[in-house]
Amino acid sequence: MTFGADDLLQLYAKGKFPMADDRNTARVSIIDPDWRGVLPLDRLHLPRRLRRTIRQDRFSVRINQNFPTCLRQCAEMAPNRTGTWINHGIEALCQQLFLTGNAHSVECYVQDQLVGGLYGITLGGAFFGESMFQRATNASKVALFHLCARLIRQGFSLLDVQFITDHLSQFGAIEIPRNTYLEHLTTALPQNPNFSINPAPMQGAEVLEILDAGYLQSNTHTS
Repeated sequence: MTFGADDLLQLYAKGKFPMADDRNTARVSIIDPDWRGVLPLDRLHLPRRLRRTIRQDRFSVRINQNFPTCLRQCAEMAPNRTGTWINHGIEALCQQLFLTGNAHSVECYVQDQLVGGLYGITLGGAFFGESMFQRATNASKVALFHLCARLIRQGFSLLDVQFITDHLSQFGAIEIPRNTYLEHLTTALPQNPNFSINPAPMQGAEVLEILDAGYLQSNTHTS
């Protein structure tokens, strides 16, 4: 039986998601964890040094300018990542979802060279963060907070990060039980924000203004 892009969206609507064992396998597991990682958009933690990096606009941050390359970079091995759960089948489905407006990328550039970014899937008012990469220090972190600012501005209510890592925990990510997650998802699905509206790149000052407008918790971290 063929599994298509619409089937993938239905999977996310049920609170599940696919993962492959490695890049070249055809086998995909359907994941339905007891605990789910989310990044609450009203409880973000932004370290001071990263705030300065965002304000200084060290990267040119663009939306959906080169989704295929960003997705492919997320699937590639890196010094701190020897494998990937994004096989060629998942990559192809995400390419289809990009064409239908259900998949998006946030990309960081230095002189037109892509040096970091992330991609995810949207459904209703939920953004399912799939993967990120960086080839320059702090590029993926800057992409993440540009993403958060866009989600807040556009009216999204749920940022799903699947699993908690130390990297995400420092920014306010938490684990919630499946039932609680499904309640949040049920609330988000009927919503209808538009991720791609106002596609012009945001400057760092604008990102910080959005985050500071009642959403960003005070944070004394310095790294």
